[in-house]
Amino acid sequence: MDFLGEIIKSVNSFLWDFALLFLLCGTGVYFTVRLKFVQIRKFPAALKAVFGNIRLRGAKADHEGMSSFQSLATAIAAQVGTGNIAGAATAIASGGPGAIFWMWLSAFFGMATIYGEATLAQKYKTRIDGHVTGGPVYYIKAAFRGTFGKVLAAVFSVFIIIALGFMGNMVQSNSISVAFESAFGVNKLYVGIIVAVTAGFIFLGGVKRIASVTEKIVPIMALCYVLGSLIIIIGNFSRIGEAFRLIFVGAFDPAAVMGGAVGITVKTAVRYGVARGLFSNEAGMGSTPHAHAMAKVDHPCDQGLVAIVGVFIDTFIVLTMTALVVVITGSFQSGLTGVELAQSAFVSFYGKFGNIFIAVSLLFFAFSTIIGWYFFGEQNVKYLFGSKAVKFYAALVVVFVIVGSVMKVGLVWDMSDMFNGLMVIPNLLGLLALSGVVAALDKESEHL
Repeated sequence: MDFLGEIIKSVNSFLWDFALLFLLCGTGVYFTVRLKFVQIRKFPAALKAVFGNIRLRGAKADHEGMSSFQSLATAIAAQVGTGNIAGAATAIASGGPGAIFWMWLSAFFGMATIYGEATLAQKYKTRIDGHVTGGPVYYIKAAFRGTFGKVLAAVFSVFIIIALGFMGNMVQSNSISVAFESAFGVNKLYVGIIVAVTAGFIFLGGVKRIASVTEKIVPIMALCYVLGSLIIIIGNFSRIGEAFRLIFVGAFDPAAVMGGAVGITVKTAVRYGVARGLFSNEAGMGSTPHAHAMAKVDHPCDQGLVAIVGVFIDTFIVLTMTALVVVITGSFQSGLTGVELAQSAFVSFYGKFGNIFIAVSLLFFAFSTIIGWYFFGEQNVKYLFGSKAVKFYAALVVVFVIVGSVMKVGLVWDMSDMFNGLMVIPNLLGLLALSGVVAALDKESEHL
């Protein structure tokens, strides 16, 4: 088992510390240039597309798909997870405050990437048993005809089912159970069972129930977390300027902020900032296109605009809140990392309530991610095995959620990271091969 763990860590080191940083960022830069900075050019239109048509009662999802907002909510449900708390804190602990700058930069380019993913997901969506479905497997097959395309699509499907549906959801349930045991002393198994049963009820309700839950839970959880963080930031108003100085100076001269003895270099800040930022917003990973394919829109690029806002909310708002709280409170110098660092930052201001706040936030963040990741896996189960396999898949995910809540998940985290990284490669190949289609659709949308 130790030998397997070392192999997986070596693969992850190559993927996340080197290959994917260049592939994901490079793809983002390429799409940004080819689409003439679409994330800036069309950002006002993107905001209008998301917030201009929100209704309190929402729209009903059916076999024709979801509303554009429901698709976005499902995507954000997956994007906004433990990475927004633990991931941001880990990046700062490992790369210093300067890592935040590189998170922002990678997210900026990622907005162009995800515009392409969502647009292609709309362009190549299809129907299975009369129900709308879509995702990277369909645009990968469109990009590469014949056996190669079929094999590449199948490889992507297998990777995402393992990475998100099974292992990813194990670590999400573990985050919830550990946080509740720490904050309230509740047995982790009981927490896991409650989470699994609730999730299973939502799973079995299909697209309609998933859409209904995510469109309600996502705005509430994001708003509560942002407000809780803003109270700390405003309460430390005099330190805001210094926090931004630490971020920008630390991005290019970490030693000036952290001290040379810590061993944090610009390369370290870039590595952790970019890797954790991309892992959080999922731009280029091939996960969120499954949700965006379900949207009922007039033109494929309409959902591309909506997807841009998803990355903006995930990284520039929610993840930034964690980062600023950690820096402003000075907790980044505590020697802690991950969830413990985030808890320390919130406890320094709220006292014991800080632990409770993080536990409840993790509950919503991780639970919404379980729903989103289950849904993404489900679309690929349908692709590989047909609709009849969905109930069996749902039952397996429920079991994995329970098991994950009580076990030590170090190896599972590493395996989840590895399969997450591996599924990026076929997705980016399809995305880059069809970049001309995205550019043509983008140009076409400007004349509508």
